[in-house]
Amino acid sequence: MYTTALLAQCRAEIKRTLRNRRFFIFSLMMPALFYFIFTGVVGDSMQIGGTDWKSYYLMSMTVYGVLGSSITSLSSRLAAERASGYIRLLRVSPLPSTVYVLSKLVSTLMVNAGIIVFMFLLGGLVKGVSMGWESWLACGLWIWAGSLPFMALGTLIGLIKNTDLVQVIAQLVYMGISVLGGLWFPKQAMNSTLQRIMEALPSYRFGSGAWSLAAGHAVSLQSLLILCGYAVVFMVLSSYLNKRQEAI
Repeated sequence: MYTTALLAQCRAEIKRTLRNRRFFIFSLMMPALFYFIFTGVVGDSMQIGGTDWKSYYLMSMTVYGVLGSSITSLSSRLAAERASGYIRLLRVSPLPSTVYVLSKLVSTLMVNAGIIVFMFLLGGLVKGVSMGWESWLACGLWIWAGSLPFMALGTLIGLIKNTDLVQVIAQLVYMGISVLGGLWFPKQAMNSTLQRIMEALPSYRFGSGAWSLAAGHAVSLQSLLILCGYAVVFMVLSSYLNKRQEAI
């Protein structure tokens, strides 16, 4: 019964996501377009971070796409459901609240897995990115698991009561941490001040793990700890605000 309800909710969540035009624009079309534009302008053979530019930037744009799904798509769905009274309806329905929460988590992870596969196929089949299967797998698993802190951030933004404001803030946060986190432009292209800001952002730590794995290196312990720290902060804030709103 519980599993059946969870699977049904996940299917519904995935369908809603795939029907959302913003999802296709920001999580699929823009990362793919930017990837082809920037690799075409810079050239495939340039080395950066110990790997070819086309491999390095593939990781950047895959992370960028996953951020779009985890932050903008998730926050918009949560805000819309709260505004429509859908969440209040669930509280009086026989559906357990844990099924609703798990369905959001599982469906977003499944959508993120699809984004990773889509981008990796583009890089491998169209741009000729060549890595060992271990590197492909390691990069994919890191990006997939590393999206969890940003799903917590999307949940936090989705708790804002004004639905229109949620979309604006989600887009600003998404674009801001993507650009300043080095996903659009590498760290080497920024000045020292921006580099210090970049190193403090979770998006940079997320991307740096993928870049390291693509170059055949391990993820730094510092990046892992910083990402985990952000995840804890976002989850604690989300839990606190949600309980506060329910009390009110």
